[in-house]
Amino acid sequence: MKSFQLPAEPRTVFPAEAPGDTEVFIPENVCAKMIRFAVDDGRLAYVRFTGGCDGNLKALSTLVTGMRVEDILEKLSGITCGRKDTSCAAQLCAALRGAVEDSED
Repeated sequence: MKSFQLPAEPRTVFPAEAPGDTEVFIPENVCAKMIRFAVDDGRLAYVRFTGGCDGNLKALSTLVTGMRVEDILEKLSGITCGRKDTSCAAQLCAALRGAVEDSED
């Protein structure tokens, strides 16, 4: 069996604090308790989830950051989690839809 050495210093994947211009969305019927995000020029510039499946949501955040909002909506809308009729990804879509609608007003 191969072994490996852990780094001496743990690495931080995400900055500890969010940029000041983020929006906050409180998701419904999922494990995550809050989604903080920022959209810039039609792209998701920042997203962090509070609560929920930590590793999965860090991965989701990493994958969608920088993507066009319309592409995120196309790919993630309607995804469910277990027996729930929604998911953290679908709730991110709800947050983004609301932000897009607000920016069009």
